[in-house]
Amino acid sequence: MLRLGLTALALAIPALSQGFTFTIGNPVASQEFQFKVASFVFRTEGCVEPVKPQISATAEGIVNGQRRPPVALKVMAGSKPGIYAVYQSWPAEGHWVVNLKGVCANQSAGAIVPVGPKGFIREATKVFPRPVTESEIEASLTALAQGGRK
Repeated sequence: MLRLGLTALALAIPALSQGFTFTIGNPVASQEFQFKVASFVFRTEGCVEPVKPQISATAEGIVNGQRRPPVALKVMAGSKPGIYAVYQSWPAEGHWVVNLKGVCANQSAGAIVPVGPKGFIREATKVFPRPVTESEIEASLTALAQGGRK
């Protein structure tokens, strides 16, 4: 059953390269009870030592048309190496994306994960084999605020 859940997580958002990257999925995909109410879960892939990547996340948003300063987020590690969850600690109002950053040895990975009232927006999530740029964050926020999912 756990293998089926991890397989579903692996298929959630395909990795873009063979290097270090993230795979984003629904909280139930992790099959970890403590992640049940997370905004989303993710798995690191391509890290030789999956217990050693350095991961950070910030929520970046627009509320009432005004850009808000980034909110540092706690990334919780799961019971299995390389599985993590992000819980909402940003305001409920407005439009928000989570900026994931990861480093494993000399490789970097990034992701923009738009989050709506029902959780992360799968079709608007973008995974990169490098850190996300400020212009990519701005473009995702603008599209989200305009009702788009790009």
